[in-house]
Amino acid sequence: MMKRFLLFTIAICIFEAVSARKQIKVACIGNSITYGTGITDREKYSYPVQLQNLLGNNYFVKNFGKPGATLLRRGHRPYMQQREFLDAMTFGADIAVIHLGINDTDPRDWPNYRDEFVRDYLALIDSLKSSNKKIRFILAQLTPITYTHPRFISGTKKWHDEIQEAIATVAEVSEAELIDFHEPLYPYPYLLPDAVHPDAEGAGILAKTVYSAITGDYGGLQLSGLYADNMILQRNIPLKIQGIANAATEVIVEIGGQKAIAMADNRGRWSVTLQPLKAGSDYILSIKAGTQKRIFHHVAVGEVWLCSGQSNMQFMLQQAITAKEDIPSSTDNDLRLYNMKGRWNTTDAPWTIEALDSVNHLLYFRNTGWEEASPATTSTFSAVAYYFGKMLRDSLKIPIGLICNAVGGSPTEAWIDRNTLETKFQPILKDWLHNDFIQEWVRNRARVNLKSKGRISGRHPYEPCYLFESGIKPLYQFPIQGVIWYQGESNAHNFETHETLFRLLVDSWRNNWNRKDMPFYFVQLSSLDRPSWPWFRNSQLQLMKSVPYTGMAVSSDRGDSLDVHPRFKKEIGERLGRWALCATYNKNITPSGPLFRSAQKDHTSIIISFDYADGLSTSDGKEPSCFEIAEFEGLYYPAKAVIEKDKVRLTSSRVKNPKYVRYAWQPFTRANLINKEALPASTFKAKCEYFFRAASGIKFRVFATL
Repeated sequence: MMKRFLLFTIAICIFEAVSARKQIKVACIGNSITYGTGITDREKYSYPVQLQNLLGNNYFVKNFGKPGATLLRRGHRPYMQQREFLDAMTFGADIAVIHLGINDTDPRDWPNYRDEFVRDYLALIDSLKSSNKKIRFILAQLTPITYTHPRFISGTKKWHDEIQEAIATVAEVSEAELIDFHEPLYPYPYLLPDAVHPDAEGAGILAKTVYSAITGDYGGLQLSGLYADNMILQRNIPLKIQGIANAATEVIVEIGGQKAIAMADNRGRWSVTLQPLKAGSDYILSIKAGTQKRIFHHVAVGEVWLCSGQSNMQFMLQQAITAKEDIPSSTDNDLRLYNMKGRWNTTDAPWTIEALDSVNHLLYFRNTGWEEASPATTSTFSAVAYYFGKMLRDSLKIPIGLICNAVGGSPTEAWIDRNTLETKFQPILKDWLHNDFIQEWVRNRARVNLKSKGRISGRHPYEPCYLFESGIKPLYQFPIQGVIWYQGESNAHNFETHETLFRLLVDSWRNNWNRKDMPFYFVQLSSLDRPSWPWFRNSQLQLMKSVPYTGMAVSSDRGDSLDVHPRFKKEIGERLGRWALCATYNKNITPSGPLFRSAQKDHTSIIISFDYADGLSTSDGKEPSCFEIAEFEGLYYPAKAVIEKDKVRLTSSRVKNPKYVRYAWQPFTRANLINKEALPASTFKAKCEYFFRAASGIKFRVFATL
């Protein structure tokens, strides 16, 4: 790797010197994507033409793209057998930019000849060297193939991924430079209208990618918007600081007496890893790249949490029932807020052309910065996130940072990365505005926003993958401790689909931060008169039990029968805080109200056991309510509930042989079971367990079946 980097640095210097004397010849070698197939007026807008415009008169760029060409020499149209290859040999290029392999995903090619790909690619490189031994090679990883391609599922997706790995191997073996044509186009499938060929705008992105690779010009020092005055960094972990700079530029990072040096690679990327920093305030972070320098003041080190979801997480502190009491006293210099708000509201109205264009280019979130907590900043910040952060501040006594990027109405699928959905839930991507996996309200609201001049067009925050690409990817691996999540209302029509999506969401984010154990604490849906909600709440309980490193805050006791946005947010934020303090920070605190553990039959009654059941009682001092039991046919009847220490015994005169039990199984429930912390029990539904004692005295457990 170091040898290749040194060669690249030398190449940059040589070409800078040569450019002063003669034109540098650039050969763009490839298939129809290089040729410009599908681009109106390709003679003006193919990527090699746009590259020529960017490089200027010191360079001579020529297009040697052959539509349909394969890299494989035994493929259906080998590039090395085409006239364009012979022309490229004659051209005598100083730089060869090669983008081949897309057509090798054809079932005629890759299944039969995949073992020959690396050898054939190296043969192509060796052939081009015969015309110029000093030729500089830049190999491009493949442009995307979108999920609309007819062979996407049957093999194209998997083979495309395998070819990407093979190209990286070729670059390593040949000591060629490797650039990425995939990453800059991947979030913009609309730029590939036929699933394969970029349009003029997409070709422009490829041209800029090659321009930067050739010249090393990446626009100088560039950092995530998260790097700003008043920022907060995660304590007690190896701290990765990363960004972009012009290639071969030395980058120096300094903070807290530490100094680390990195060199920007041929893609402009650099990163340093610092020793863990202790919690504290008023650090200074300095980042220098060549002659450029950024200094960030009043930097804190503490605990950083991402607060995300839909409107109940977005719900502002000034809207909460406790606003008048808590906003005036919210000043805290060590509670830092990073408030990512959407540029365009998803209200029931068509968007402007400006909004449509902004959203199409993933510019949905406004630019923002870190702010200290004060009445002016907390009033428009997430109420749930604020109360969560305040509870952590009060307990841990260290700086707390909260990043909030919640979007009202957003469904789970919008927050999952594209590759995960392409690989594990591809059907949800297809024709999403008419896709029954997606809740009807979500689709209808998007149609309203996207209606322009009588037609529906453009992208939307509710689109699968969109919010990951616009709101999570910009946070890429910025060190955080964990996530709090309040969402589900826009997926409550189909809890079975949500079960799959939620698992994919958690995996997607943990992969993004490269932390398989990253805490993910979420809110169970509240009470509302919508029939599917008891099923959904029960499903969320099961998810908490099956997905590791998660916790669930019950909110059903703070619901509103008519309003999907209950105003009681303090309790919810603090219940999430309990999970964090208990499970992440190992504090001696009860994280939850009673959570169902088991149901055992005892003659004509059922005994319910719970976790977190110390001091069982009721919130209103009355008998426990909203328990129901049923026999094998599943017809439920209200049950008399009696608390017996940390258990509840259920009976009903109408149920002689109980097999099933459920609790708080109403969309809007007034269930009243709590523990000694006054935390409410979760909705649940379960089968009874039966215990039979054999003659040997051994106890056997048998589960009832449907």
